[in-house]
Amino acid sequence: MRDDYLQNALKVIDDPNILVNVVSRRVKQLRRGNRPLIESLEKLTAEDTALREIAEGKITYELATPEELAQSGHAAVKNAARTPVYKAKAA
Repeated sequence: MRDDYLQNALKVIDDPNILVNVVSRRVKQLRRGNRPLIESLEKLTAEDTALREIAEGKITYELATPEELAQSGHAAVKNAARTPVYKAKAA
């Protein structure tokens, strides 16, 4: 994982815990065959691709409210207000 990509992504998502979760979910999507939302001339790892997508504003997230979690049937979470819901921006 390139440090410059990580630092740029941290400027967009400043909470490292949320950043890790967003990157992790996106890496899983990329490894399952989803196409990258960015173009690159160099061969990037899935992690670096996810970080660049975040830094370039292609991937965002929303924090789920306790009401949304209750409606979706998820078990109660100790800190439900900080449970992230991830969304990719439409191109």
